[in-house]
Amino acid sequence: MKYHQNYNNHYLSGLFLLTLIISLSFTSNALSTSNDGPDADLLTAEKLWQLQRIGSPDASPDGNKLVFPVTKYDIEKNNSSTNLFIHSFEDEKTRQFTTQESDGQPTWSPDGSRVAFVSGRDGSPSQLYVIPADGGEAARKTDLPVSVSAPKWFPDGKHIAFSASVLPGYDGDFDKLKEMLDRKEEDKVSAKVTENRIYRHWDRWLTDGRYPRLFKLNVETGEVTDLMPGSTRYFAMMGAPQYDISPDGSEIAVSANSNPPPYEYLNYDIFLVPANGSGELTNITEENPANDLSPAYSPDGSTLLYGMQRSTDFYADRTRLVFYDRERGDRQVIEKVMHEEIDLSPSNFIWSENSREIYFVAQDRGKTSLFSYDIRRDRTTEIHRGGTNSGAVLAGNQLVFVHRSLTRAPELFRIRTNGRMLNQVTHFNNDIMDDTRLGRVENITYEGANGAEIQMFVVYPPDFDEEKKWPLLVQIHGGPHGIFGDDFHFRWNAQLFAAPGYVVVMPNFHGSSSFGQEFTKSIHGQHSDLPYRDIMKATDYMEEKSYIDPERTAAAGGSYGGYMVSWIAGQTDRYQALINHAGVYNIMTQFAADVTYHRKEAYSGAPWDGLKNLQEWNPAIHAEYFSTPMLVIHGERDYRVPISHGLEVYGVYKGKGLDARLVYYPDENHWILSPQNSIHWFGEFNQWLLRYIGAGPSE
Repeated sequence: MKYHQNYNNHYLSGLFLLTLIISLSFTSNALSTSNDGPDADLLTAEKLWQLQRIGSPDASPDGNKLVFPVTKYDIEKNNSSTNLFIHSFEDEKTRQFTTQESDGQPTWSPDGSRVAFVSGRDGSPSQLYVIPADGGEAARKTDLPVSVSAPKWFPDGKHIAFSASVLPGYDGDFDKLKEMLDRKEEDKVSAKVTENRIYRHWDRWLTDGRYPRLFKLNVETGEVTDLMPGSTRYFAMMGAPQYDISPDGSEIAVSANSNPPPYEYLNYDIFLVPANGSGELTNITEENPANDLSPAYSPDGSTLLYGMQRSTDFYADRTRLVFYDRERGDRQVIEKVMHEEIDLSPSNFIWSENSREIYFVAQDRGKTSLFSYDIRRDRTTEIHRGGTNSGAVLAGNQLVFVHRSLTRAPELFRIRTNGRMLNQVTHFNNDIMDDTRLGRVENITYEGANGAEIQMFVVYPPDFDEEKKWPLLVQIHGGPHGIFGDDFHFRWNAQLFAAPGYVVVMPNFHGSSSFGQEFTKSIHGQHSDLPYRDIMKATDYMEEKSYIDPERTAAAGGSYGGYMVSWIAGQTDRYQALINHAGVYNIMTQFAADVTYHRKEAYSGAPWDGLKNLQEWNPAIHAEYFSTPMLVIHGERDYRVPISHGLEVYGVYKGKGLDARLVYYPDENHWILSPQNSIHWFGEFNQWLLRYIGAGPSE
């Protein structure tokens, strides 16, 4: 076991601190102290899993109530439970609404008398339920052999739309569908056969022949109508399907793939689906070869808003607002929604009641903020800046949304649409957070590659003393077109990394989103150069501080961040430890990933065309220079960055006789999602840092 100069004292003092943290994380008798007191609890991995996770709310039609899901985790049982809660703005009280522990995706009926939701109670695939808004027994409304999701009421209050994935040959007969599924289950042949370019996604195979469709339920009779008979179009591969129902209930607009097999790439278009079940779909965005997303009808029914990308070879292309006139069939494209010289990429579209404004969420300089767009004046106004905000809904004259930040666990907040009177609505995590000491956060900028101004968050340990010298942990985000935002992250939590005694920095290097399209696209075709220089300059910037020990530094990243960790290993030995989670190691292997289109453009080459250019940015080519100890973490079910990346870099390290450790999770994907595996993951992460750079200030 290698230690660098004068590390033994750092290691022993840090080991004592981490042992204390880990011991606290495995006891249910947490210390109950003031957030400001010296003995208040540090943030631990177990405490992270004790926090409740609030889902996106839905507002009642009168704007007086909210319904939303809340998920709790049981560490010992290694599972979760989700129930619905209702908050009333009249008495400002929150009450639990359901108790079956598998209820989610709630939506109010148009008259506010009922709530529809999906539940997997009784051990069946998730089905559709309806419950009176004032409480009572939930009535099961579907009995299908497949799970249903994403329910929305039709304006008449008599029908509900939902999504389900079916085998196309079932011909609308759900008994036949069950027989088809049973035969597949009983088949002893395990082979997966395909000729498609896209044949698996994230952690699931797409070779079972299922495709998503929209359905219509008659709430009274239970009759279910397939609104897209014969369709073999994929909806959003991650998250809920993006669709909306017209105010008159005559049609549904849905974002769905228009490219046929073998799926050279997925092109999401906006299809109009008749609500009468005729199945005559109309593609209104056929002329745009790139993605069209998130359709939303105006309250007056005159306009359909959707988001449009223009690039087919750059997945992070910004989203433009498009207003489609339903009567005339023409459209107005807003090429740039600007705020303080940043071209925003809007999402989470919400119409104002008078159909004159759009409220939306967009990343903006390391944060995810709320905005309004005045259609007639072509003017953007910031409603709320700070932290990360998502799942916004309109409730009367206010927006309600999930808010979180580097110093706050998720809760529901509300703010008036004019940007005034920000208030916290829920308080599920207050007790835990009030008894947790967090580190101070700074939002700074420094000069990066080519003299560009680079934004970076710095998170200090809770007991930070500027007169002492501390170890530095440089974190590298994934994507590469993502951000380290002002966010309370449950998988990559900066406060948890800082708690044992590390100064944690999170630079938003070239290629990061939220700083404008030009900055985001600046690394397209050469993923390593500018980000590497930015990361080195971030390290230089911090090592100039009197409180940073330049002999106790480490770098860690996941996904693209893991790619950069391997790139760093072949370029410099300045760090004493590296941590590589689910990282790309050999770019050639990424042609075994779930998504292979865009790769040639992203890497400036492919194995069959431009191989020399591709290899120029390949970390595997620089293995002869590896020397820094590396922790390698990977999940077997990771199809976004296949497991062979982790095994290969680990094998190279061990082949060279270098210090390396492999942590392999056979049941996890690109993310570590189960409570006990996550706690183990954080423990491995911290132990690796302790081994090579210690924790806490120098003695």
